[in-house]
Amino acid sequence: MKRNNGLKVVLIAMVVLMILTWIIPAAYFQESFVDQGRVQMGLFDLFNYPITTLSYFGFIAMYMLAIGGFYAVLNKTKAYRVLLDRIVKKIKGKEKIVLSVIMILVAIAVSVCGVQIPILFVFPFLISLILLMGYDKMVAATTTVGSVIVGLAGTTFAYSVNGVLLQIFSIDITKNIISEVIIVVAGLALLIFNVIKYIDKKGKKKTKEHEKLLEDYAPAEVKDSKKTKVWPLVVILDLIFLIMVLAFVSWSGAFKLDWFETATNSIKEFEIAKFAIFGKLLGNVNAFGAWTVAEFTVVILIASAVIALIYKIKFNDYFQTMLTGARRALRPALLVVLIYTCLVIVTYHPFQLVIYDWLYGLTKGFNVATTTIAASLAGFFNVDPTYAFQSAVPYLQSLVSDKSAYPTITLIFQSMYGLVMLVAPTSVVLMTTLSYLNISYTEWLKHIWKVALEILLGLVILFTVLVLI
Repeated sequence: MKRNNGLKVVLIAMVVLMILTWIIPAAYFQESFVDQGRVQMGLFDLFNYPITTLSYFGFIAMYMLAIGGFYAVLNKTKAYRVLLDRIVKKIKGKEKIVLSVIMILVAIAVSVCGVQIPILFVFPFLISLILLMGYDKMVAATTTVGSVIVGLAGTTFAYSVNGVLLQIFSIDITKNIISEVIIVVAGLALLIFNVIKYIDKKGKKKTKEHEKLLEDYAPAEVKDSKKTKVWPLVVILDLIFLIMVLAFVSWSGAFKLDWFETATNSIKEFEIAKFAIFGKLLGNVNAFGAWTVAEFTVVILIASAVIALIYKIKFNDYFQTMLTGARRALRPALLVVLIYTCLVIVTYHPFQLVIYDWLYGLTKGFNVATTTIAASLAGFFNVDPTYAFQSAVPYLQSLVSDKSAYPTITLIFQSMYGLVMLVAPTSVVLMTTLSYLNISYTEWLKHIWKVALEILLGLVILFTVLVLI
């Protein structure tokens, strides 16, 4: 079995960024382009910045550990394997349709809710299901990562992704809705076509590697499964997914609705004998629509404890199981820290704008080609969409006087950011999934480059058409 080289790839990316701080001057935009000269990154910074990263983004690493612990508890119950086996048995002969449905649902969830990080919670379940269907790790990775990327590229109402762009250009969230839907539909069509084509070519081969993955990530098969109750587990998993959707939809930003904010404030302010009991018990919790993975992590931890109680897992066993699962998730958690360290580097040493200034200067005003390249680089440099867009878009806006180009620029940046996350070593969704499935980064690039190129060509055609009409 080939060993995953994700950590090495991300470390190389960090070193490359460090070298760039010595080569390219730093600059920032504040009403005008401000040249700072070179702001070099030192050797000790390479070790100090991960600590800084933990203070800002450590909750995302903790989220990965919580997912690891949660699925370790699931594996401890017989019900989880029984549930997987029953699903696989029920969909036998319809596997390709089910894969297509999975890709469609994930892409829509990401496009509408902006759950590209939270949805990692369902990846172990989906991957175990795909492996039990008999498909290999590449099918599992392409199905999960690919659908997230299609949803990101065709972001519709996920204000957490495109909100910065909409604010910068002062345009309505529905301005690009037709183009965004086209991207999602066309992207899904290309993704599904390529996955099914790969399946038809490779077939179902139970290799030693496949058996090892099943052994690692799916619990042992249950012989006497009829006596095992799975409905409590199904209810809990459905509730978690429902909470995820409700919590991350931008109700106020995208839909101008304040239902959950009002409800949350009412609950927190409710008093019994002049004591705000629920406010004290809940603590500092955001309303649905403003959640981060920090709040969602609490839900996962509570759910794991409830499952342990229902399936009579003793406290010591539960605690030990959670620790074992968290230890197995250390590698993805470390990848998260290092990937966000790359973001810290380019934020503390802002050489990006010098590159974008050079690109924008190649043409006069807005140009599809240079904007597409700038958007791609912003995605590679910045794992977070907010940072990616803030690094390159405000300065571009100052150079473009034609406001009719603003919607197209918005579409280019959000869709190219999404596409880049399919191949960038700074993509959390990609690198953690490759680590989970023990797929090397080079192996992934060899597999996915055609799909990425097809989506890129489709996007460029769409951008060109929008400019011409």
